[in-house]
Amino acid sequence: MNRTDTPVTVIGLGLMGRALAGAFLRAGHPTTVWNRTVSKADRLVADGARPAPTVGDALKAGSLTVVCVTDYPAVRELLGASDVELDGTMLVNLTSGDSAQARETARWARRRGARYLDGAIMAVPPAIGTAEAVILHSGPQTDFEAHKATLEALGTVTHLGADHGLAALYDVAGLAMMWSVLNAWLQGTALLRTAGVDAATYAPFARQIAAGVAEWLPGYAEQIDSGSFPAEVSALETDARAMAHLVEESEAVGVNAELPKLIKAMADRSIAAGHGGEQYPVLIEEFSRARGD
Repeated sequence: MNRTDTPVTVIGLGLMGRALAGAFLRAGHPTTVWNRTVSKADRLVADGARPAPTVGDALKAGSLTVVCVTDYPAVRELLGASDVELDGTMLVNLTSGDSAQARETARWARRRGARYLDGAIMAVPPAIGTAEAVILHSGPQTDFEAHKATLEALGTVTHLGADHGLAALYDVAGLAMMWSVLNAWLQGTALLRTAGVDAATYAPFARQIAAGVAEWLPGYAEQIDSGSFPAEVSALETDARAMAHLVEESEAVGVNAELPKLIKAMADRSIAAGHGGEQYPVLIEEFSRARGD
């Protein structure tokens, strides 16, 4: 049951921070807020939030403190001040950053006596408080379970594991998917525009292709995890020939070919290493290798 009497604190009232605090308020949680620019709390205070005069006061007011500020250094600057007592505090850090920063901040918080969950918000501010807002958490499962009912006021919450860096890694992996899909769609749109086909006309076809490719992922994941890539559908060398057609067509109609050339170069390296007869997921070896290795 999602209890609504748990007092919470939100530190950082940018667009996302205000959305987080608003969701807690709508769910009935007594909500304390703090932000350097005090005026950003005005609307929340009008809706029932309690403004804290200092970060230290804000931390004392809630049994759970959610932090959403500019970056990880800002987290440590705010919470590391001499007048801030972290011992016994439960922190949920939803600030964006990388996995190394998440792990270091977890160690930093633990040295100061705080319990700590790191998190990543996979949503835009207007979605916060709805099921469409996916919020990832990593850190001790006992801490997550103890506060899950409260955190569910923000959206669909998930615990990924004890490694504090997992939420940040999932975040950037999700961005890789998002931008790759959008970039592929933009490449196709640019090609079709040369023949007078507008983006709205192409979009339903592109969506169908994207959904079809998504269906391949579980089977391809099995190949990657097993390290075996039998060409059940198409060999990489066949895919590389199709990539060449995409490059040639793009150049012929005056469309930027940098993206397909990049992917074909990776495929060519894999083929040169003897993987031409294997299936496309064998390229995981290229994606797992830093450039120049």
